[in-house]
Amino acid sequence: MAVEGAERRVTRRRQRTRANLLDAAFTVFAAKGFGRVSIEEVCEAAGYSRGAFYSNFDTLDELFFALYRERAELIADQVTGALALDGPDLDVPAAVDRVTDVLLLDLDWLLVKTDFLVYAARDAAVARTLLEHRARLRRAVADRLARARTPLPAVLGDADGAAHAVVAAYDGVTTRLLLDKDVEGARAWLGQLLTALLTDGGTARASRED
Repeated sequence: MAVEGAERRVTRRRQRTRANLLDAAFTVFAAKGFGRVSIEEVCEAAGYSRGAFYSNFDTLDELFFALYRERAELIADQVTGALALDGPDLDVPAAVDRVTDVLLLDLDWLLVKTDFLVYAARDAAVARTLLEHRARLRRAVADRLARARTPLPAVLGDADGAAHAVVAAYDGVTTRLLLDKDVEGARAWLGQLLTALLTDGGTARASRED
């Protein structure tokens, strides 16, 4: 029993060390960019030795990969949760507000995500992970739109087409955000784009005329 207790303590300590290394790496990567960061800098930011690093990761690339997956999965879960709050009749403006709050919450994440995009462009295995994350986001959006009774604009086709349009709008707005750093402006612009994309303007006008 004592051995089992000691093993659990070691496991918890290692998990805490790994989490602290990932948090420190996130801050350092966002500030300097992947490719300009050394293992020593990550260790210094986390307050650990190189030995602690190598007990959790073989390379800096492995850490960067783990960091991206962790943050990307968190964002996907948050988007899914934001979309799950409405009933069958999707309240598009309210849902858009919740989703944009999640997607544009952290400028540092966008910097790290952009670095990962460049990294993935040169590595097919990494590219597959990025594509899987983007597909998960699209599925979360498409599944919610498919369950809603709210009609989509015909030009988008089905819920999957609408989800592709949502992700494309997000990509465009975040590019501007990375350059001008105007988080509130980007959030407002993305909200307007998504509302326009997901609202059948013709139906809305007809309803007002009735």
